[in-house]
Amino acid sequence: MKRLFLACSLLLCALVAHADPLLKKQVNAFIDRWHDDAAHARAAYFDKIAPDGIYIGTDKSERWRRDEFKAWAKPYFKRKSAWAFKAQRRNVYSSEDGSTIWFDELLDTQMGICQASGVLRRKGDSFEIVHYQLSMAVPNEVGSQVTRLIKDFEEKDGWKGGPK
Repeated sequence: MKRLFLACSLLLCALVAHADPLLKKQVNAFIDRWHDDAAHARAAYFDKIAPDGIYIGTDKSERWRRDEFKAWAKPYFKRKSAWAFKAQRRNVYSSEDGSTIWFDELLDTQMGICQASGVLRRKGDSFEIVHYQLSMAVPNEVGSQVTRLIKDFEEKDGWKGGPK
């Protein structure tokens, strides 16, 4: 009986957390524009990230505040396209008042299929990104091979990577 109650409670929470259709449409348009800004190397990309926003990339050393990320990405934004992420699927959720939104997405990228998750907060009649985390989607069947490649790479003399 306790398990049934817990399962029903979790299902109800999941249903309540889904964003209303209009909010979901607005969020999808905002994130799609953000990705499009990068695809066309527009500086507006960084305006969509909150000043205190965090971007976590695929390398374990990649954890930046917005302005650090902007400085790192400057050479990429001098080209016609910085990077191109195209959402294949996105799930959007929100707080009851719609002031905090979180999402996850499956992306087609130049690195192959990636996954990402993010948190937005309302800013006037739009949003700002307060947290975004990108990860490469590694099939479970090849996970041990990828783990070994990473371990071998990190054991090389002179590797300067690692968490900031």
